[in-house]
Amino acid sequence: MTRHDDLLSIAVLTAITIMAVVFDIEVVRQVVGIVFILFCPGYALIAALFTKKKDLDTIERIALSFGLSIAVVPLIGLGLNYTPWGIRLAPILVANTSFTFIMLAVALWRRLMTDEEDRFFVSFYVPEVDLGESRVDKALSVILIISIITALGALIYVIQAPKTGERFTEFYILGPGGMADDYPTDYVLGDTKQVILGIVNREYETVTYRAEMNLDGDVLWSKEYTLEHEEKIEEFVDITPPRMGEDMKLQFLLYKDGEEYRDLHLWITVTDE
Repeated sequence: MTRHDDLLSIAVLTAITIMAVVFDIEVVRQVVGIVFILFCPGYALIAALFTKKKDLDTIERIALSFGLSIAVVPLIGLGLNYTPWGIRLAPILVANTSFTFIMLAVALWRRLMTDEEDRFFVSFYVPEVDLGESRVDKALSVILIISIITALGALIYVIQAPKTGERFTEFYILGPGGMADDYPTDYVLGDTKQVILGIVNREYETVTYRAEMNLDGDVLWSKEYTLEHEEKIEEFVDITPPRMGEDMKLQFLLYKDGEEYRDLHLWITVTDE
């Protein structure tokens, strides 16, 4: 391994982020992307600013990398907001990865200009513990590392965990042509016309519904449906008004767990000719 393994690792992680977004690799994009956004731009900037070992120790570099990333990424987004590209995935990706690669190049150049004895480098081996270091400093370092790892783990879990959105049920009626128009509202006594009744379960659980059609309170039709989450039904329902009248309320009710849940209606007129 070289003495610039940290810069190489950030460059590789940045390249993986680009490929994950371009090729829409969802899991990799989410996990690697969050690590990139929270750490890489800040680390690249820290590496460019502080090239000597005495400038910052490793723990300080890691902590400041998170802090600067949290500051830099929103500033880049703010700048994009005033450009023709706006705040969209592609411009955000290009801007942040370009910033990171530029800072990595500056960091490498500045390190090469620094005396080798003074130059900061990263070892992937666990360093020996300095017995002269105070116990308080050691404890704080361990707590900081654990906190960072825990925060990253929590963020990755939140991203990967199944998301439960708003729970609701779609309930609608369509005209015979399958559109939300041309509803049958004028009848001659004895006519039978149809509408399409639709139910979509978005409750994140299996639900048993009861749909009911009534005319001025008199039940004309009723049926039960058991639907899985995201399951949808659409079926024709016959309407045969049993009596004449003007502007009568034809209701379509949906019951969930025995309680009235949704209510739709049409105003119909029935004549004798």
